[in-house]
Amino acid sequence: MQQAIKVVVADDHPVILFGAESALLKFPGIEVVGRARQSTELVKALQTAPCDVIVTDLAMPGGQYGDGMPLIGYLHRNFPGIAIVVLTMLENPALLKRLGELGVIGVVHKSDDLGHIGLAVQHVSRKLEYLSPQVKTALESLRINSGGKCDEVILSKRELEVVRLFVSGMTIKEISEKLNRSIKTISTQKNTAMRKLGLDRDSELFQYAQSNGLLNLSSPADALNALNA
Repeated sequence: MQQAIKVVVADDHPVILFGAESALLKFPGIEVVGRARQSTELVKALQTAPCDVIVTDLAMPGGQYGDGMPLIGYLHRNFPGIAIVVLTMLENPALLKRLGELGVIGVVHKSDDLGHIGLAVQHVSRKLEYLSPQVKTALESLRINSGGKCDEVILSKRELEVVRLFVSGMTIKEISEKLNRSIKTISTQKNTAMRKLGLDRDSELFQYAQSNGLLNLSSPADALNALNA
């Protein structure tokens, strides 16, 4: 008899947590061995309940180990033998691509049928990629918009500096005064960074910064470290 796939589920919304667990329990070969509502509880669960797969929301504020991309990086470094399935409402291709760069091969969009969570767990437990339909559509748009080329996005230190200051709440004019560069230069560097990241709106830039842990960082070097975590 094949051994059950042991799963720890994490989400800060009780309804989603319950729904994800209920969806997983419909798969006879999957056993939920732990639950968490933020990163502190998740890490504690992983330390006490051996598992094969983590199913985790991407946005879970309030925990000791953060959330978003920094949390995913932490999990990969400290629990390298455990596969990860990310649950998310993100649709931005650059952010979804970033998950792949961090080694996540299972991503399920929360607007898709919850049954995709179990399918994702089955796939990643065998080291196979699984992307739910909404995620596939978003990533396909990235490939189309980039002409089939999805090379790693690299921002210059100056572009990162402008992005970091902008998402901290400063205006383009205030950034130009702080960095002693022209308004036109600052605007160009911000727009170039957004184009490289595949972002169209300022709201998407804030989302990208939050998910990558770029908010409240003190320097471009810290931002680079967060992006490479």
